[in-house]
Amino acid sequence: MQQPNKHRLNDRFVIDLQPRAGPYLVWDTLQYGLAVQVQPSGHKAFKVIYSRRGKSRWYHLALANAITVAQARKEANEIMYLVAQGKDPAADRKASRTADTFEQLATRYQKYAEKKNKAWRQTDKLVKRLLPHWGKLQAADIARSDVKALMSGIDAPITANQIVAAASSIFSWAIREELAGIKVNPCIGVERNKTTSRERVLSDSEVPLFWNAFDDAGLVRSMTLKMILLTGQRPGEVRHMRTEHIKDGWWTLPGDPVPSMGWPGTKNGATHRVWLPKAAHEILIELGSEISEPGFVFANEAGSVIYNLDGSLRDIVKSLGVEKLTPHDLRRTHGSTITGLGFGRDAMNRIQNHREGGIADVYDVHRYSDENQRIMETVANKIVSLIEGGSDNVVALRR
Repeated sequence: MQQPNKHRLNDRFVIDLQPRAGPYLVWDTLQYGLAVQVQPSGHKAFKVIYSRRGKSRWYHLALANAITVAQARKEANEIMYLVAQGKDPAADRKASRTADTFEQLATRYQKYAEKKNKAWRQTDKLVKRLLPHWGKLQAADIARSDVKALMSGIDAPITANQIVAAASSIFSWAIREELAGIKVNPCIGVERNKTTSRERVLSDSEVPLFWNAFDDAGLVRSMTLKMILLTGQRPGEVRHMRTEHIKDGWWTLPGDPVPSMGWPGTKNGATHRVWLPKAAHEILIELGSEISEPGFVFANEAGSVIYNLDGSLRDIVKSLGVEKLTPHDLRRTHGSTITGLGFGRDAMNRIQNHREGGIADVYDVHRYSDENQRIMETVANKIVSLIEGGSDNVVALRR
């Protein structure tokens, strides 16, 4: 029998290992069970190999260029400790990556989502409507035809779109995590129900879905999109928000351009003053903008204004499998929330700096300060209540 190829592994030795005609192992003489496998292609990976009930078990640690030998030894030691306790780590890993039914997969996704955001409770309501249809099905067997049949059985077109979007999130996550043998998201490519209105406004159940999905756009773009939704200001003006323009809780938008600061001016040329609610200040704190030097609040690594919000939203819409959404639709959603809470169209025009029939010209920037502040906080509280999925304590204004 061929003698095992043994060596006291070190990083340089592993790098220098050359491929052969067939795959081979080099065992570490320091850590029992640890070996580096070299493929004919040159691919190298650390493995922990042990015996369980007379059969060899292979536990993949990582690619050889991903961790050091010292890290591989530490992880191998932990694996072999479990083996000494009578456990089978390779089998346990395989079991943990396999969810036989859609219900099991959804349960695992819930545990994942609960750690990431508070919006799961909203998504959970949609997923529960899926379980009577798909709960006992093998998750990997659910096909596009099943998605189409599901949609046809739901009378409300928008609700059907939202339920399929929730399912799509679960399948996309399963593919990323290599779970349940799922290779394809069956929700992708299924035509969603068309809506009659060209103006897009997020529904209550969509708000937490998108709020969570914004994080896929990266920290700065995510915070920019959230600020648009929380303040209702024009996306281009939010992107150019500067720390110098924020004082005592108010954000002042100069009507005229300020080239030296990169400020483009407001769309209608009117100086505008916006109260930043508590939720918006939390965004500033997370970005460190309240204590940073003068500059753009939403800046890229070079300190320039952030860009490509439309592209980020397109990617998010595609991942959720829902109707198209633009940054301006977030502003429209904020305006719709203002009127939905009973504050009236004049209040919406005033807060969003609309020039409608000359009405924006007659507003004194300080005359409505108290009312604007109250409206902005109420609208933000409404949005936050939807995101957190709790009871809605926002009381609409009655005139």
